[in-house]
Amino acid sequence: MPLSFQSVPPDMVERIGRSLHLSWIGRLLPFLGPAFVASVAYMDPGNYATNIQGGARYGYTLLWVVVASNLMAMLIQSLSAKLGIATGRNLAEVCRDRFPLPVVWAMWVISEMVAMATDLAEFLGAAIGFHLLLGVPLLVGGILTGVLTFLTLGLQRYGFRPIEAMIASLVGVVAVSYLVETVLVRPPWGEVLRGAVQPGFAGTDSMLLAVGILGATVMPHVIFLHSALVQNRILAPTPALARRLFRLEVVDVVMAMGLAGLINGAMLVMAAATFHATGRADVASIEEAYQTLSPLLGNLAGMLFAISLLAAGLSSSTVGTMAGQVVMQGYLRRQIPVWIRRLSTMAPALIVIALSLDPTQTLVISQVVLSFGIPFALVPLVMFTSRREVMGELRNHGVTTSIAWLVAAVIVFLNLYLLWQTFRGG
Repeated sequence: MPLSFQSVPPDMVERIGRSLHLSWIGRLLPFLGPAFVASVAYMDPGNYATNIQGGARYGYTLLWVVVASNLMAMLIQSLSAKLGIATGRNLAEVCRDRFPLPVVWAMWVISEMVAMATDLAEFLGAAIGFHLLLGVPLLVGGILTGVLTFLTLGLQRYGFRPIEAMIASLVGVVAVSYLVETVLVRPPWGEVLRGAVQPGFAGTDSMLLAVGILGATVMPHVIFLHSALVQNRILAPTPALARRLFRLEVVDVVMAMGLAGLINGAMLVMAAATFHATGRADVASIEEAYQTLSPLLGNLAGMLFAISLLAAGLSSSTVGTMAGQVVMQGYLRRQIPVWIRRLSTMAPALIVIALSLDPTQTLVISQVVLSFGIPFALVPLVMFTSRREVMGELRNHGVTTSIAWLVAAVIVFLNLYLLWQTFRGG
């Protein structure tokens, strides 16, 4: 149900109203943070592989796909924030209240599988980062990842601000690393701009890779997480204040997702300017990209690449654990200690590393599981945010609903297509 606006004390309404009439910086600062936490999922180690392959094989041709993906992400995360503001509940809780119990249990199982598959990719990415940076075995890198993730999650006991600051700092490390690498490679900015705004392909294979980039746009676990991060963060007890609060959250989303889009674009630009321009279009894995960067650009570039991968893996692994907590608590009204959840999501990655399974192939399998779970988060989000009985005054406008359903249909179709390609060996 939407929040009740009638039972709120008048003095609370007055205090909140005064806080929202501060200068634009004063109004904005309390609301920055949730979208930056969610944005981590859009620059996790899985994005490294697709962006590097896209740039190495096809230059700047597919840069527009990154731009389109980022615009989709902005819309979806805005809807997630809107749901949390309007209902005071996260997406998993709304699903529990609105769907039959068997459906709720099925959605919980699927969401848990998706969260673990996503966390597997992120955990492996951080372990590879430690391996590239320090030269330690992957298993040691995995253990170090687990320890640092535990320490980061421990900040939750001090409230949401410290952990948001830590994750934002890790995102900053990734951003600075790619800013420096972009300066080092000195790309032709005319071609970069053309690739960002001019849709096009370079044959059937490039279309398939574009499907991979677009199909991996949505991370289901952060749809659940984002709605939880904003619920009851700052109460908006009247429709007018709720709408104003949502506008401020949209600014947070645009800033955070814009930064994530720039980072993803920088990954592709770096690969295009370094590998495609020098005839190294065969670079297909994270390890190969690292090994070939140093001879081409010097040791600094390789070190920055490893540092950015490590920061992305650590931050996204932390976010994955937080999302798992939200999913279980929302669907089942149950919560387990964070260390148990962290160990349960660490175990598959450590097993993969201990068995010496191919990390890249494991990442592919995890993306298959992720693709399967996307409709179970995206479709309910669009459906609920379009209903007045759920959202009240914050219900989507007709145009927003139409665009959201179109985006959802495209993403679901592309992920189903990716599943079909994977299982047929494409």
